[in-house]
Amino acid sequence: MMLDSSRKRFRLRIVIPAYPTFNIYSVIAKRMTALGPVCVASVVNEMQGWDVEVIDENNLRRYGPRDSSGGADHELIQRQRPADIVGFYGGLTSTIPRLYKIARFYKERGVITIAGGQHFVEENIAEALNSSIDYVVIGEAEETIRELLEAIQAGAEVGRVKGIAYLNNKGQVICTPPREPLTDFDKLPLPNFSLVRYAKITLYPVGRIRGCGMDCEFCTVKGKPRYASPERLLETISSLLETNDARHFFIVDDLFGQQRDETIRFCNMLRDYQKNIRRRLDVAVQIRLDKARDPELLSAMRQAGINTVAIGFESPIREELKAMRKRVRPEDMVSLARAYHKFGFLVHGMFIFGYPLKERNFNMSARERIKYFKDFIKKSKIDTVQVLLPVPLPGTELRRRLQEQRRIYLNEDVGWEYYDGNFPVFNPDEPMTAEEIQNSIRKIMGKFYQFKYMFMLGYHLCSFPTLLFFLHNIKSGWRIWYRSWRNALTRFIGWIIMKGWTSEFKKNKFTQRLQRAKQRLREYSDSLKNSRP
Repeated sequence: MMLDSSRKRFRLRIVIPAYPTFNIYSVIAKRMTALGPVCVASVVNEMQGWDVEVIDENNLRRYGPRDSSGGADHELIQRQRPADIVGFYGGLTSTIPRLYKIARFYKERGVITIAGGQHFVEENIAEALNSSIDYVVIGEAEETIRELLEAIQAGAEVGRVKGIAYLNNKGQVICTPPREPLTDFDKLPLPNFSLVRYAKITLYPVGRIRGCGMDCEFCTVKGKPRYASPERLLETISSLLETNDARHFFIVDDLFGQQRDETIRFCNMLRDYQKNIRRRLDVAVQIRLDKARDPELLSAMRQAGINTVAIGFESPIREELKAMRKRVRPEDMVSLARAYHKFGFLVHGMFIFGYPLKERNFNMSARERIKYFKDFIKKSKIDTVQVLLPVPLPGTELRRRLQEQRRIYLNEDVGWEYYDGNFPVFNPDEPMTAEEIQNSIRKIMGKFYQFKYMFMLGYHLCSFPTLLFFLHNIKSGWRIWYRSWRNALTRFIGWIIMKGWTSEFKKNKFTQRLQRAKQRLREYSDSLKNSRP
């Protein structure tokens, strides 16, 4: 495939597909966007002869044209600004059916299509190439996209480009040699968020560290961490403040603080920068629970304006933590969580309910597990919670284990669109049923997010004058009042979100699909047993 050589300029459009259904990520998605596609687009933006844009279908708040499904109206967009090549972000497995649908639209109009992201591991490459995708980028795309576009533009042999997959003339899948992971991040341009069309971004994703030093069974992020300099991250933040008046940032590193000394140095730099410009920023990070044992790090984080920490508690049940390979003891978790609380952080707790164990000698009912979760959340004084079901994502050890145990529902019954953590996609451990674990996450969050917090908002507004009692330490008084007011507001909004999700779920035919999936999985397992010699 090649482009029209008579053209002087070409256009690459990168599409972030819409979520299939309303979920807990829908609200935050309207405030931000994915960092990866912006980084790739920023590289192409510096290539001679190329225009580039990013369309985030989950954030079309600035006059974004929509189709009947709620995603972007690609027919109108392509008519207004024809793209020569369209790239697709496959970082979320649940958006893959939408990705293929849009790819088919462009492919039928003669547009070259490229896809990349965590979903496209070895087992899914053939699926993509037979679903209107011309090229799959394997791994990080910043260097690969530049070489691939140059090869397509020149009509050169794409087989020389490392880190891609495509079909040859015989319909065979060709995978080129893998590309080494990036280590020199300073040679890349800073992420240019102005390339995201139609989006209204108020929470900016930024990052310094790629990879993760942990080895969780359910996670797709593996490999030795690779670090950009603290100076580069500070430059990214300062540039966004100066050009976009950005005030709120989310550092997307899987584990903030992996490079401890450099992380503290970054925090000190960010603290001093804010003092110099006389502007206070609001920063959220993802961090390990056991970093609560490092008061020097926590102090540096607070001084830098890091107000919110998202922590993967995952489960308060010892056996589940062991299966996940989480290196923390349940008896330590409450005190560690409270340590973050004492430092003044707002704590967002992330949990997985009903994690499948490797040993079958542990039987705990859904009701007992719910009690464990509710008690832990209350004792830990967590400000906001997110409880999802286990998702055997492509490329994870969890998926391989459940496939060997023949517990994953067949894709034709429960497709990729249900891989968002809100739906059961495999047979859970006995004595629980798939219906029970799905209802359980609603019961846990239903206890946490309630309508009554609307009335608490009024109470907190009336109590605002009590800050006069903290004139000797107004900062401490404000922090106490604000946390209570903010949590009441968040929990009321959470109740609205859950109501929306429940309403959407009732319109969905998942219950019928689940019954069919369970029956077909039994039939499939029986057929394999009967086929053995």
